[in-house]
Amino acid sequence: MVRRLGWVTAGEARGRDPDEPLVLAVLAEHGVHVSVVNWDDPTVDWSAFDRVVIRSPWDYQDRPDDFLRWVRSVESQTELRNPVAPMQWSLDKHYLRELAEAGVAVIPTEFVEPGTALGALDAPCVIKPSVGAGSRDVAVFHPGEDNLARQHVARLHERQVSALVQPLLASVAADGEWPMVFFNGSFSHTASKRVHLPDPSASGELFAIESNQPFTASAEQIEAAERAMQHVQRRFGTLTYGRVDLVRDDDGRYLVLEVELVEPSLFLPEGGAAAVLRCAAALIA
Repeated sequence: MVRRLGWVTAGEARGRDPDEPLVLAVLAEHGVHVSVVNWDDPTVDWSAFDRVVIRSPWDYQDRPDDFLRWVRSVESQTELRNPVAPMQWSLDKHYLRELAEAGVAVIPTEFVEPGTALGALDAPCVIKPSVGAGSRDVAVFHPGEDNLARQHVARLHERQVSALVQPLLASVAADGEWPMVFFNGSFSHTASKRVHLPDPSASGELFAIESNQPFTASAEQIEAAERAMQHVQRRFGTLTYGRVDLVRDDDGRYLVLEVELVEPSLFLPEGGAAAVLRCAAALIA
């Protein structure tokens, strides 16, 4: 039985996760004592918890090596959800290559590795870091803005991460993205998500501002997301939680933009009471 649960966050993220109060209220009703703790707090005794769940350590992208050392340490002391292996896989978006090779429809992606240069832009594109969260350091560039784009890539390379170059899809401005949430391997719910990207040269914000609305997924969307999650399950087994973000290309196909297995927002306010109950059940199953 899970009676003591560690809910992992970060100092800057405290009070900013809309999922947290909804789930904590249900867990309390089930007699689960939850401690909300910072992942980098050296005073925490992780072995005191029956289970530790990674929820909002949204500054990990600034110290990914420290974060990975920490999750390995916690997994050696208690039960960690999700486990280290799928989190490490999901931490770096090079997994998009693996999904594409497995036949999963993903957004076309060029990887500009440190030490290599970005070519000329012949179409509008989105450039983002291979290791990142909260839409930080994600920027849009158009033909003729090659120098600005190269400066952005150089900033990412200074962090020793690769730059991902993806097409700017017309549908994203109109429809946004669809975060498809899974609990214990089964699709739960989705939302309509629109991200308001900040100036990539600015710093200090933990995540970009989002506008989210409830949304009912189509059978085609569920099938596209399940195809990605089935690959994850074949590789790592059934996971407590996961999220597959979809976008739609100019031909109307749903493409995987991201698979988030580390600390995904679960869009519980948009999913409603049933989604909250499914989440709570998964966390203590």
